[in-house]
Amino acid sequence: MKSSRQIFLILLNSLILSSIISIEAVSGQQRGGTVTDIDGNKYSIVVIGQQEWMGENLKVTKLNDGTVIPFVTENAEWVKSTSPAYTWYDNNVSDKAKFGAIYNWYSAASGKLCPSGWRVATDNDWEILTNHLGGDNVAGGKLKEAGTEHWDAPNSNASNETMFSALPGGYRWSRGKFDEKGMNGYWWSGTECTDTHSWCRTIHAGNAKIYRTFFIKTKGFSVRCIKEN
Repeated sequence: MKSSRQIFLILLNSLILSSIISIEAVSGQQRGGTVTDIDGNKYSIVVIGQQEWMGENLKVTKLNDGTVIPFVTENAEWVKSTSPAYTWYDNNVSDKAKFGAIYNWYSAASGKLCPSGWRVATDNDWEILTNHLGGDNVAGGKLKEAGTEHWDAPNSNASNETMFSALPGGYRWSRGKFDEKGMNGYWWSGTECTDTHSWCRTIHAGNAKIYRTFFIKTKGFSVRCIKEN
């Protein structure tokens, strides 16, 4: 017959093990290696639930068939683009390494923006991610980078427990100017809403929410790729 001490140790070990399993199940974040785009940029892979995401914003300048994406700096040209186009925030390549590129929706919808075997996350992909993390009111905090190195204060409830490392890359207006870097992050989905607008996701510095909304396709947002099943 086991002594009280043995029973206590067994229960303690079980409790510790179950706590570890619980933490892994909630955060679900395991590094999954890297993926490389056609330009040679390498991206970390994070596993969240049953999904594999890039842990960084896309920064590629070519489609995966080798087609060069036009680098559009002029506002007038950006406004009238109805085909893939990209830039960096304020047209400054120094943003590339950390924040990635800013793409119009036509880039996201090309079907060739991400590496082979990957796709621009769809509206449904984002919904699955959000639900896995507990819903709209808390998912943003679990996705965004903690601290104020890149996010404006207060960067509320940011834990980055997913290692998704969402950053406030701002956006490019459909009229061409840039805005909200440090305040907000915007990501296209690959899913259109109407002939002129498409679904996206937004995360703010001031709260833990993630917002599902839609914008005109000529705006410029960040992109995250997800591995295809």
